[in-house]
Amino acid sequence: MRRWSGLIGFGTALGIVLALVPIVRGNIDVNEPLRKLQLRGAPAAPVAPPSLDGLDLLRLDVRPTKVTTPLSQGRQAELTLDPVVQRSIHAEMEGYRIPRAGVVLMEVKTGKLVAYSSYVGEGEKVDVNVRAEAPAASVFKVITGAALIEKAGLGAETEQCYHGGKSRISPEELEDNPRRDKWCATLGIAMGRSINVVFARLAQKHITPEDLTAVGGAFGFGAPIPFVVPNQAPELKMPTDPVEFARASAGFYHSTLSPLAAVGLAQTVANGGVTLEPRIVASVVKDREVLWTDDRPPRALRRAIKPETAAELTRMMVQTVANGSAFKSFHDASGTSFLGEVTVAGKTGTLGDPDGSRLYTWFIGFAPVEAPEVAVSALVVNNPSWQIKAPQLARDALRAYFARKGRKGVTAP
Repeated sequence: MRRWSGLIGFGTALGIVLALVPIVRGNIDVNEPLRKLQLRGAPAAPVAPPSLDGLDLLRLDVRPTKVTTPLSQGRQAELTLDPVVQRSIHAEMEGYRIPRAGVVLMEVKTGKLVAYSSYVGEGEKVDVNVRAEAPAASVFKVITGAALIEKAGLGAETEQCYHGGKSRISPEELEDNPRRDKWCATLGIAMGRSINVVFARLAQKHITPEDLTAVGGAFGFGAPIPFVVPNQAPELKMPTDPVEFARASAGFYHSTLSPLAAVGLAQTVANGGVTLEPRIVASVVKDREVLWTDDRPPRALRRAIKPETAAELTRMMVQTVANGSAFKSFHDASGTSFLGEVTVAGKTGTLGDPDGSRLYTWFIGFAPVEAPEVAVSALVVNNPSWQIKAPQLARDALRAYFARKGRKGVTAP
C-alpha cells in the first residue's frame, strides 16, 4: 500500500512567492521537495505586506469605487474586491433572506478576489466563507474525477452502465448486473448530471482510498489556506470499507469544504492544475497616505494535477451547465443562456443533514471555458423550505461580473 499520508495538503501553508510562468512548466509532483524547484530569472522579492492586525472581512465598507475594511492603529485595507459585483451579490443574499450563504469570485490567473460575500440570516454572525462545516457533497466528484484520470487513465468518454443510485447507493447497486443495468453514461455525462452510482462504481473498480486521499491532499484537503484571516481546513476522512469508500467517492459525506477552499478547486482546474494563493488586500492606507501596495506576482502554492487532467476535467464540467444539473439555473424557459455567449464549466452539489434540518447546495465553476478569467464558488445552506439554491446564486454572481466587464449579451441580475 502506498504511503500518501505525508502528502495531504503539501505546500498549502508554504507556497512560493514567484512569477507564475516558471512554476507551471511541466508537472510538479506534489511529493517533490520545494528545494528542488529550480526557477530561473525570478524577480527580486517585493516588499512583504505590513501587519494586518484588526482585519475583519465581516466589516466591509462598500463604496462606489472601492471596498475597504478597518485595521488597527487607524489604518485601512483597500481590498481587491469590485464594489459593483460585491454589492450585487450581497443584495441578492439579503433579498432571499438565506439562512447561511457564501460566495467567492477569484481571478483565475492572479488569485485576486473579485467578490467575497458572507451572509447569515439566522444565528451568530460568522464568516461562512472560511468555515469548512458544509459537506462537500457532489463537488467532491471533481476530486474523484481527477483521481480516475490520473491514477487509472480514464477519461470523459469512459462509459459505465448502471442502475439505481440516485439518492443513495446500496451494495447491490455497485455490482455489474447486465440484466438490471439498463442505463449507461460516460464519465463526462455522469459529472454533468451528477450520477452518483457511476462515480461509485468506477472508483471501486479503478482506484483506492489511498489514491483518492492523495489527490484530495493535492487539491488542499487537510490544511488551511494561506489567507489574510484564519480559515478551517477542508476535511477528508476516507473510509476503507469498500461500500462506504464508493459512497464517499460520489460525495456522500466524509468530506467538508468552505467556499474559500471551493473556489480554489475551480481556479486550479481553470488554471491548468496550478493552485494560486487567494489575495484580497490591494493596499494599506492611513490618513490617505498609501503605506503599502501589493505589487507581488501571483503566488503559486502547488501543482495539484497535470495540465492534461485539468483539460479532461474541464470537458466533464462543461456538461454541468450545457445539459446537466445546472442547466435550468443558467438558462431561461426557452433555453437561452443568462450569460449570452459566455461558456461556463461547473459542478453542483446537494446534500442534506441526516435529520433533514439543513439542505446544503453548492456550485463551483469558471468562465469563459475557452479562456478562463474568473472562478466562482457558492454555498447556500437552507432550511427544509427554500427560495434559492447555490447554482442560481453563482449564476447571478457571474452575470454581475461579466455585465461589469461589458460582455455582449450579459445583463446584470
